[in-house]
Amino acid sequence: MRTITSILNAHVITNQEQLTKALRQQGIEVTQATLSRDLHDLCAEKKVLPDGTVKYVIPANPVVEKKVLGMDSEIAKLSIRSIDFCGQFAVVKTRPGYANAVAYDIDDRGSAYILGTIAGDDTILVIPRETTTKEELYDFLYDID
Repeated sequence: MRTITSILNAHVITNQEQLTKALRQQGIEVTQATLSRDLHDLCAEKKVLPDGTVKYVIPANPVVEKKVLGMDSEIAKLSIRSIDFCGQFAVVKTRPGYANAVAYDIDDRGSAYILGTIAGDDTILVIPRETTTKEELYDFLYDID
């Protein structure tokens, strides 16, 4: 599984066929069923890159990301303490230690509205896309809260 993680971190792999080929190049033969199971065990997900390409990724901490980040939005809702705006930007205050999880949830759900987030321990700077209005950002964030 380390080899799979290594390949996925180093290359843009968009499907299991490409991953099988990359494993073969390293001398590893694997069946599609085994590869599917390994990807599942690694909590591999497909993510959209800024250029629109979809690739497999392995979460940095699969246990946390599956149980906290994006999988249970109730945790995000309970973690947000306040949302304030400075121009088009939003500043989200969370419970201490929850900013990264909430930022992940915002990034994961907000691709149409959100360019990205920067998270500290209990504060998140939300950077909207240029086409996102303050009202759209407000509605999106308050739907989470």
